[in-house]
Amino acid sequence: MFFGFFITFTTYGTWLHGDERGSWDRNAKALREYFVAPDPRLVESMRLRMNHPAITLDGPMRKCVREGVHDHCLFKQWQLHALAVRSNHVHVVLTPGNRTAQQAMVALKARATVLLRGAKLLGEDRPVWTERGSKIPLNTRESFDGAVHYVLHEQGPDLPDD
Repeated sequence: MFFGFFITFTTYGTWLHGDERGSWDRNAKALREYFVAPDPRLVESMRLRMNHPAITLDGPMRKCVREGVHDHCLFKQWQLHALAVRSNHVHVVLTPGNRTAQQAMVALKARATVLLRGAKLLGEDRPVWTERGSKIPLNTRESFDGAVHYVLHEQGPDLPDD
């Protein structure tokens, strides 16, 4: 049975390959090779290749992103089960009708970006999000409930919107 997707995407430049929190190599040939071990030299190399400063979402930006996700889900009639907008990432648990996780993630990033730029909270030339994100299908009640709990209750203290 399908319950939805657990989608996570990060802001530009805040979680680079080699980061101590871990990262993934999408070109790996075997499952055990996907994890990229912490590597400060790789992080620095990635940082030097960035064309813009990293984006950290402040209170008004987080509020704008949250409203964008809520409004887009309502407009598309997608079921939004849980949402957490943090300073450097967004977690969403949703059931996007007949859309794929990739389509939903791209749409949510796009809507949030339009609102951030429309509110003059971000310049027109600045990237906001990393290219990719995590898209986990939730095919059991246990995985769905676990994802919702994680997003709603395990993200740390609430962050102010001002």
